[in-house]
Amino acid sequence: MRAQNERLVLSLVRSHGALAKTDIARMTGLSAQTVSVIMRALEDDGLLVRREKVRGKVGQPLVPMALAPDGAYFLGLKIGRRSTDLMLMDFIGQTVGLRRHTYPYPTPGVVMDFVAHALPELAASLPADRAGRIAGIGIAMPFQLWNWAQFVGAPQAEMDAWRHRDIQAEIATLSGLPTYIQNDATAACGAELIFGREDRPADFLHLFIAHFIGGGLVLNGKLHVGPSGNAAAVASLPVPRADGGMHQLINVGSLARLEHLMRAGGHDARAIWDRAHDWPVPPQIRRDWIAAAAAGIAHAALTVTAVVDIRAMIIDGWLPLDWRLELVSAVRANLQTLDFSGIEQPDVVEGTIGDQARTLGAASIPLSQRFLAPLGSEA
Repeated sequence: MRAQNERLVLSLVRSHGALAKTDIARMTGLSAQTVSVIMRALEDDGLLVRREKVRGKVGQPLVPMALAPDGAYFLGLKIGRRSTDLMLMDFIGQTVGLRRHTYPYPTPGVVMDFVAHALPELAASLPADRAGRIAGIGIAMPFQLWNWAQFVGAPQAEMDAWRHRDIQAEIATLSGLPTYIQNDATAACGAELIFGREDRPADFLHLFIAHFIGGGLVLNGKLHVGPSGNAAAVASLPVPRADGGMHQLINVGSLARLEHLMRAGGHDARAIWDRAHDWPVPPQIRRDWIAAAAAGIAHAALTVTAVVDIRAMIIDGWLPLDWRLELVSAVRANLQTLDFSGIEQPDVVEGTIGDQARTLGAASIPLSQRFLAPLGSEA
């Protein structure tokens, strides 16, 4: 793990791009000599690289330092209800390699078999002198998977296997790497926080729409996970039904509902799990799903804003880009019909990461834990 000041320097370069020593000294309040020692050490370790000199009107030319893409690598494992992905990411957040496996429902054995084959393949894709730079693996997965057997159409007995398996410990043993675990929707939020839009406010709710809808919460610029690691569990929020009753947001804001509509109409829904683009969904089913999801999400935004005073809601997911934009527009329209008296209506914007946010977020966990100044991850 890097020393505190080294992590601070790496975090600033990640956020602002290439910086000269004078920039770092000004932003941190550290002495020029201290910054020189830190940046020289980071350069010697292969984490920073020099850029072209910038000549000013007076004094010595400045030498900006940037993150070295091959300075370190990270693995991210996403365990979903219909698929699992393993990503190899470099130090600047670029995907070096990706492996994917789909299934009717997740079991520990299937996931471990996939990792046992995919991990060596990804590691072998690196030059021999860089394979030792893989610094950790993060796992993003829904918590208490056994409680969702009926929703994913899985035998309860097979899903119960998750109760008795410590997947974090098993993958740590298999990989020999520092291993971290986080709720999948929280991980997607973390990816947005590290790599996403720069104009986001310090307080926002992040929604990720996949088989189920999930949430992540950022307060004062820090990822808020809660005491159980399951903060912003928006799927459980009550929202109005069309008949005047109430049900949970999971029933209308999830792709499981889209899958149900497809099958009820006699259509093959497998394509929505195979890829996040070019979905062969009939226009009427698309309109019906977006309308119901947008109405539910808008009511959820009202509830969350009344409690934690968020300034924005960022919507992302395993969705084609045009679906995401249409959903954001529909949520905005629904918000105009709700009563926000006494509170400020949040902005609704699309996420910047896209369908791989959970996997990228998983790979970002060891990056954050080992090389960046703490993002806060407050309970």
